[in-house]
Amino acid sequence: DTQVQTAWHRWTGVDRQTFQRFFPSSPGSPLPQSQFFPPAKDVMLPTGSFNNRVAFITGGGTGLGRAMTTTLSQLGAQCVIASRKLDVLQQTADEISSQTGNKVHAVQCDVRDPQAVSVCVDQMETLTGLPDVIINNAAGNFVCPSERLSPNGWKSITDIVLNGTAFITLELGKRLIKSQRGASFLAITTIYAESGSGFVVPSASAKAGVEALYKSLAAEWGRYGHRFNIIQPGPIRTKGAFSRLDPTGAFEKAMISRIPTGRLGTPEEIANLAAYMSSDFATWMSGAVIRFDGGEYVSMAGEFNELRRVTPDQWKMMEAMIRNTKGS
Repeated sequence: DTQVQTAWHRWTGVDRQTFQRFFPSSPGSPLPQSQFFPPAKDVMLPTGSFNNRVAFITGGGTGLGRAMTTTLSQLGAQCVIASRKLDVLQQTADEISSQTGNKVHAVQCDVRDPQAVSVCVDQMETLTGLPDVIINNAAGNFVCPSERLSPNGWKSITDIVLNGTAFITLELGKRLIKSQRGASFLAITTIYAESGSGFVVPSASAKAGVEALYKSLAAEWGRYGHRFNIIQPGPIRTKGAFSRLDPTGAFEKAMISRIPTGRLGTPEEIANLAAYMSSDFATWMSGAVIRFDGGEYVSMAGEFNELRRVTPDQWKMMEAMIRNTKGS
């Protein structure tokens, strides 16, 4: 692995040719650590934790949004889910309502359009009243070299992710303030909102903006009884996201290989965390950014972390090489 060789050369001064003689490259192998970190799919919080609460989830018809809606509904919340595709929303709403016994409402909304957002909130007020929990989960993304990125490509992502989150948050926040009601706001971003990332530049920029928005409002609107928190998920397999970000399936193995817990995340895990952060068990949490990625971010950040691939026998040989190295 070139990264391992480069890091080792910087550390020891041993050239790459010598490294390759001792440690020829080999194909990847299964990651045994995943057996120590299996996902729990049961609902974490006590039954009834969201009784008499209304939860509003954008992008609630599929993927992570559907998982969060299911968990909140199981915990007693009356949920309202919103996205552009009403048929998908209604099917999801019916299926979750049938599963949990709690009503899930489907309301069509294009979060990119502030007028559509206002109409959506009007409908929700008629159906359920203003929400106690708001989860901004609607997103869009695709991989693209930035030199091939069009203005429309940039705008399509930033309109959904940043502007959509802002329109939903400001519309609901203003109405809640006027009604003297508090609420929990949660945004789903990504680990590269913190670091940036090539090939998904509109998403990285928009998600970073969402995080700045939420941290700013946590400071400004706490006086109105509003909490603002953020989850940064690592890679979680969902149909929509993976079809646009890993269309060939080639990157999944590489993703798993750099995650210290040895596996991808699951929608149920994110749903449990989102429910906790939105619940009465977390009312002192505001302005928080929770990285939830199996250790992927720190694994990629450390310059020498690729040396975890070195076996004990290889370490013995390298230690002998280091002791024989002369000079500085």
